[in-house]
Amino acid sequence: MTTILDGGLATELEARGHDLSDRLWSARLLLSDPDAIEAVHLAYFEAGAWVATTASYQASVEGFAAAGIGRPEGLGLIRRSVEIARRARDRFRVAEAAAGREPGTLLVAGSVGPYGAMLADGSEYRGDYNPGVATLAAFHRPRIETLIDSGADLLAFETIPTVREARVLVDLLDELDVPAWLSYSCRDGTSTSAGEPFDEAVAIADHPRVVAVGVNCTAPRHVPSLLGIAAEATAHELIAYPNRGDRWDRASRRWAGGAIAAYDPVTVASWTALGARWLGGCCGTGPAEIRALAALAD
Repeated sequence: MTTILDGGLATELEARGHDLSDRLWSARLLLSDPDAIEAVHLAYFEAGAWVATTASYQASVEGFAAAGIGRPEGLGLIRRSVEIARRARDRFRVAEAAAGREPGTLLVAGSVGPYGAMLADGSEYRGDYNPGVATLAAFHRPRIETLIDSGADLLAFETIPTVREARVLVDLLDELDVPAWLSYSCRDGTSTSAGEPFDEAVAIADHPRVVAVGVNCTAPRHVPSLLGIAAEATAHELIAYPNRGDRWDRASRRWAGGAIAAYDPVTVASWTALGARWLGGCCGTGPAEIRALAALAD
C-alpha cells in the first residue's frame, strides 16, 4: 500500500496569489491568512493525498523572534498550523461522508524543517552550518513539543541536509511518544546536500519511532539512485517526495527554471518498485500532480 503525501504548500499558496518572499515563507500566513492555508490543505485532500503536512516548516521560536513575534505568540502560531490542518481534514471527512464515501486514514504530519531554513539563505540545500548539537536540540525541541501537544499524528523531519542535524532530531525521539519520518535534501544521487554518503545518512534512522526514511525537495532524476542506496541501508519503509527539478536561487529566493527530468507522476509512482511506500511532491508541485500520482498508486 502506498501512502500519498501532499505537494508543495508554498507552491500552491503562491499559485493562488500570495507573496511568500520574506524570511517566514508560508509561515507568515499562519498569522495573516490562516484560511488560505486551510484551503490548500483541503485541496490536497481532495486531490487524493492521505497526509497534510503542516505550515510549520519555516516556523520556529527564533525565526518568529527575528520577525518581531515573541515566543508565546510564535508557539501559538506553530500550534495553529496543526489546528488548520486538522480543520481541513475534518471538512474533507464531512464532505466525503455526505457523498457516501469513506476517506480512510488521513494523517496530519507536523513539519519540522532544518535549522538552515530559519537562516533563510538556502542553507537547507547546502548544509553549510554547524551551530552545535546543543543549539540544534534547543532550536528543534519547542516546535516539536508544540506540534505533538497540538495533535499532530506524526512528525515530518524534512529537507534535512546533514547527518549531524538528523542525528539530533532522531535522538529527540527518545524523549517523545510519536512516530516520525526522516527525509533528506540531496545534492546528487549518492550524497546529502552537505556531501555526506547517503547510506550513512539513512543509517541514522535506525530508531523504533522512525516509520520511513528517504528524500525530499531533491531533483527527481537523483531519486532512483538514492532509493536504491536506502533500500540496501535500512529495513524501514522508504519515502520520496521530490521537487519539480528546478534549483533554488538564493538571491531571488525563488526556484529557477530549466529543469532536467522534471516531476512526472508516472515516474514517481514507479518508485514503488524501488521500495518507496510514501510518495508525494515538494516545491514546484501542486494538487494536479498529486491527483495524477494518487490515480496511479496501488
